Amino acid sequence: MICYVRPAPGLDTYSCHTHRLVTMPSIVKELPPIPAERALKVIGGRWKAVILYYLFEGPKRLSELKRLAPLASQKVLVQQLREMEEHGIVHREVFAQVPPRVEYSATKLGHSLQPIIAALCEWGRRHAAELNAIDQLEPHPRLGNVERPKAAGALSRSSPRAQAPRPR
Repeated sequence: MICYVRPAPGLDTYSCHTHRLVTMPSIVKELPPIPAERALKVIGGRWKAVILYYLFEGPKRLSELKRLAPLASQKVLVQQLREMEEHGIVHREVFAQVPPRVEYSATKLGHSLQPIIAALCEWGRRHAAELNAIDQLEPHPRLGNVERPKAAGALSRSSPRAQAPRPR
């Protein structure tokens, strides 16, 4: 069976000897030309930084990553791993054995993101501390401008449960 590709804007069209056309979305995504925007596009995603953080420790199987990020669905983890593989920061290795085994690891380019991810983690810690300090100084709705004590484990103002209850 001989197949060839006919270019179409945004789609690859494959045609085989059966004269049936199959149209599929292009896998390769275009990246922005602005360097900062490009970097954010590559590492931006709900779980990409978390995945990279754990891959810096060494190769991991999908089940290990799922255990380390239990709130992420397997579908989203696979999707984000594939995007990072496409951008050259994650390597996917399939072992020829039964049952098949797949391991993910950070590439050399991926490891170059380690200081950036560490800096983002540190910034996130400082930002959370700043917001907690602001929360403690905000006026209490009933007490006015009196500094209110912050209970241990209290919710931050960004949490939906921290908002005042709705009247019924």
